[in-house]
Amino acid sequence: MPIPICATCGTEFPQGAYPSTCPICEDERQFVGAGGQEWTSQEALRRSHRNAFKQEEPGLIGISVEPTFCIGQRALLVMTPEGNVLWDCVPMIDAATRTIIEALGGITAIAISHPHFYSAMVSWSEAFGDVPILLHEADRDWVMRPSKAIRFWSGDTTEVLPGLTAIRAGGHFAGSSVLHWTDGAGGNGALLTGDTVQVAPDQRHVSFMRSYPNGVPLSAYVVGRLVERIEPFRFDRIYGGFWGRVIRENARRAVAQSAARYIDAVKGRGPADFEE
Repeated sequence: MPIPICATCGTEFPQGAYPSTCPICEDERQFVGAGGQEWTSQEALRRSHRNAFKQEEPGLIGISVEPTFCIGQRALLVMTPEGNVLWDCVPMIDAATRTIIEALGGITAIAISHPHFYSAMVSWSEAFGDVPILLHEADRDWVMRPSKAIRFWSGDTTEVLPGLTAIRAGGHFAGSSVLHWTDGAGGNGALLTGDTVQVAPDQRHVSFMRSYPNGVPLSAYVVGRLVERIEPFRFDRIYGGFWGRVIRENARRAVAQSAARYIDAVKGRGPADFEE
């Protein structure tokens, strides 16, 4: 029997018959396509897609499914002297991907920002020897394919490996997290943010949303708390969840300025494009 994969969000479900619905897509932060709920599988994806790899900087490899599938995110493989961590996940895993990653030192752990990027996390874990999958416990109910490899962490931070700290920022989901990489950006520190902190196309600003596809904003209070939780960490660069969404320098200032702009806007203090 196949392992069902939702064709809209890319999330795996337990092996067996295709479910009638995908709870992740039924939630207000995502959506069910106009044609209704659709499913695919690893076997089907491997016939039409491949994984692409790109070095973002020394010690950091981006991975995405091509042609673009579902949400279109890319994962990030962070390579450290203590082992490699896969941050976020993509829906497909194949033999070529395993060969490439094994040549880079394999995977020691998987850590994921939020449920929209849980994707094929269990298949990826199994492919590399049932490595642990670290998820924040606040998002426990969004796990669609349970596994003994899943480790739920609590609180505001957890050390994934030395020099890699997951930070519960909240916002997009209750457990939405970012990953602080001490050695990133040439030792100046980097944040890997998925879309908990969404890098804008201009690569100079960020934004924050409860739902990106449905245009549901976060409150000023939640954004303020999110920024407070990442503020203690030193970083000069941000890698967002998609290709090209990178702020390469002065990222801390970009977050502060963008958050202030966002809070002013949702409180009604931003510039108005209409006359009273």
